[in-house]
Amino acid sequence: MPLDAVDASQPSTALLLWDVDHTLVSIGGGVSRTIYAKAFEHVTGQPLASLADMNGRTEQAIMVETLRLNGVEQPEALYDDFYAALAEAAHQLARRMREVGEDLPGAREAISAFAQRGVVQSAVTGNIRPIAETKLAALDLAEHLDFAVGGYGNDGSDRADLVREARARATAKYGNTFPNGHVIVIGDTPHDIRGAHDADAVAVGVATGRSSVEELANAGADVVLRSLTEYSTIERLLVHAGA
Repeated sequence: MPLDAVDASQPSTALLLWDVDHTLVSIGGGVSRTIYAKAFEHVTGQPLASLADMNGRTEQAIMVETLRLNGVEQPEALYDDFYAALAEAAHQLARRMREVGEDLPGAREAISAFAQRGVVQSAVTGNIRPIAETKLAALDLAEHLDFAVGGYGNDGSDRADLVREARARATAKYGNTFPNGHVIVIGDTPHDIRGAHDADAVAVGVATGRSSVEELANAGADVVLRSLTEYSTIERLLVHAGA
């Protein structure tokens, strides 16, 4: 099980928020569609016909559009049941995630290096928390992330809201307000970049997903990495911020 890697009695001045898919891990093999297919059939009693575009979006947005694409007129009424079904489906597929998934270059080393610095690390991801935890635990990347202070796909459809929720949760737990220059969001899409900036956080783009270095730079990323093997650049941001 993931650990709360930083002692709340000794609060860090920095908050590092990781996107999950295509930033820390890549999990193929149709796992994401299978999770939705299992959840949809469990909740509606019908097979899944159409799945919304998932790239860079939150679980809430994907779920609502998917339900509407499949003829469900009031998807909001199914939120709680669908979230629970998604979590259970992900748990059932944990072994499959290990078989077809991989941690991306530099991810393990970066998380470990920031943990040694005492940085509070969590997730800001379109996944709901149980899915994020299951994916990262399946690939042994969960140990140093404090999932209790993350921002997740059921917190809203706007990624900026997820970042704000994470900062508020971290502040409540660690007793530190985490000034703007000390909150860093790392993600692989322009959605991550815009969400970070809209929530007054530093935006680091990593070009390990569909978006190129140029696309992430054009989206306004403060820093763009080709992969997380360049994580020393993030360390320099932390030093510059005094974190």
